[in-house]
Amino acid sequence: MNIITILLAEEGGNPLIFFVLVFGVFWFFMIRPQVKKQKQERKFREEIKKGDKVITSGGLHAKVVEVAEKTVKLDVGGSTILKYEKSGISSELSNKKD
Repeated sequence: MNIITILLAEEGGNPLIFFVLVFGVFWFFMIRPQVKKQKQERKFREEIKKGDKVITSGGLHAKVVEVAEKTVKLDVGGSTILKYEKSGISSELSNKKD
């Protein structure tokens, strides 16, 4: 008998073990990757520096001209400077070509 048959057996089977197994699979495939992604995004936002080219969550491409604790100032072209929250920055363009 395999383990699934043992866990699902009506006679003497413990449903608690089945629910723990389902939660473990759910955590491994759903929750764990999301937490890992959030940590990477937080690290990226903490490491933003002057001169980086970034994309905002709204799709705006800009260059960082000033970094504060929670905000950044972005040069979007011409003489336009915008102040953004760091949480509004979604990805980096510095390693990519325009």
